[in-house]
Amino acid sequence: MAGTPTFATPPGFLGLAQQSRDGITRQGRGAAFCIAGVPLDIGTTNRAGTRDGPAAIRRASRMLVDGVHPQHWTDPRNLDIADIGDFAIALGDIPASLDLIERQAAECGHLVTLGGEHLVTLPLLRALAKRLGGPLGLLHMDAHVDTWETNFGQSLAHGSVFFHAIREGLVEPRRMIQLGIRSPVDRETWDWTLGQGVTVVTAQEAHESSPPALAARVRAVLGDGPCYLSFDIDALDPAFAPGTGTPEVGGLASWQAQGILRRLGGLAWAGMDLVEVSPAYDQAEITALAGATMAWEYLALLAGP
Repeated sequence: MAGTPTFATPPGFLGLAQQSRDGITRQGRGAAFCIAGVPLDIGTTNRAGTRDGPAAIRRASRMLVDGVHPQHWTDPRNLDIADIGDFAIALGDIPASLDLIERQAAECGHLVTLGGEHLVTLPLLRALAKRLGGPLGLLHMDAHVDTWETNFGQSLAHGSVFFHAIREGLVEPRRMIQLGIRSPVDRETWDWTLGQGVTVVTAQEAHESSPPALAARVRAVLGDGPCYLSFDIDALDPAFAPGTGTPEVGGLASWQAQGILRRLGGLAWAGMDLVEVSPAYDQAEITALAGATMAWEYLALLAGP
């Protein structure tokens, strides 16, 4: 055990010193790997929002700083990594917030983003596609397809993020796989999604398969090109992640998600986000800890053996 108790670790992710926005503009954003929070919550559900998600995930990550996991013996803190604090947003102005997020993301290298609601993925992909000069492959772990043209009467919402990403050419649909899908969806949206070339693996299919087989399927879809991971915490069953705005029964177990992610090393990962943690509905920090752990597993892939 470490000499410093976990409750005394700094507030940044994995105990990294979280710097002020002014300080990190000059320093932290130059790190090879940046952790950033995006507390965007535009209120498109009937439940309390996700603006406190980044802070909750950072707090829960203190449970991960004491040693490494024997499954892979990697320590993400060995990376050139910085917690660069939270991005600025324009409260109440969705287009302006998306523009701000995109511009701030463009200043960073490899970005791991803590949301916030799923709409934050859109400006992150915009910035990354511009930097890389083309669309990315995408692993989207979620209960929902998020390819509705509108969501709760809004064009820009957490249920329409990948409709826009596909239409804008930010992702390559035939290199996009959605894993854990199980929410109700209208047939038109479902057919449109499949018609674009997206691979959809329902939660039921995942339960009838295994992490090695699912990881192999993800690898086959993503291929060798640059790819991105967008992990909505409601990909997990509410038993493992109750603290989210739109829970759906029948989801992945935490161990299943870990087993899949741990088998995805060596892919050309270019960034990740972990979204939709709603602390107001959490119990004993288990949702925030699950979110912190999935981000930690992703960073472990980058740290290598």
